[in-house]
Amino acid sequence: MRALQIAATGMSAQQMRVEVISNNLANMSTTGYNPRRAEFANLQYQQATRPGTLTATTGAMVPAGVQLGLGVRPASVTVMLGQGSPVQTNGDLDVAIEGNGYLEVTMPSGISAYTRDGSLKRSAEGQLVTSDGYPLVPDITIPQETSSISISPSGEVMAYFNDQVEPENLGQITLANFVNPKGLEAIGSNLFLETTASGAAQVAAPGEEGLGTLRAGYLEESSVDPVREITELIKAQRGYELNSKVITAADQMLSATVQVR
Repeated sequence: MRALQIAATGMSAQQMRVEVISNNLANMSTTGYNPRRAEFANLQYQQATRPGTLTATTGAMVPAGVQLGLGVRPASVTVMLGQGSPVQTNGDLDVAIEGNGYLEVTMPSGISAYTRDGSLKRSAEGQLVTSDGYPLVPDITIPQETSSISISPSGEVMAYFNDQVEPENLGQITLANFVNPKGLEAIGSNLFLETTASGAAQVAAPGEEGLGTLRAGYLEESSVDPVREITELIKAQRGYELNSKVITAADQMLSATVQVR
């Protein structure tokens, strides 16, 4: 009986949907996190009678046919891109990206990764790094005698010193954008890798070429909507229960068939 296998694919799909929702809720407080959404597609159809064929009895054309679906399969888990609310931290090195764009960092292997987590830190050598210690690209080093730092909306990093009036320009923070940001590969720690699906990184100064600007002293909150996630969780739970009832019904029908035989 195909109903057993079809309902099993439905239960597996709803289980995956719950896992995606649980990951979204777990990252409600993750800086710059965008929620994911599980998307599904139906499986191949069994063509018992193809539409447009002629019947053997009358020779009339079948208008709709008999097409039997075989279940559901995961199609993708896509990122729901959206701007999280900026929350004030008053940190000199905290920056929120308002608009499109990602900060570029260098991984230990030498490849570039991208993030919207602007909670920057200062390494022992004075470099601007992420919370995990990955240096920012382009490299910006803060002198040890610096008394305070300011970051402009266009990404200019200015250092202030006690023994001089004018600030010193330490460098320019740039942003990277992609033709298809949903095609980036998530590797954890708020980091993404460029892929052929995302296209090559297009790097420019904040505020240029469609990129967003930087807001110093703020961090971007997660864009997860808890109410929506709980609603989706309830729908997934009900879908799982209904598919399990189909399995129970199909099992009872098979049991009745065995008893008849």
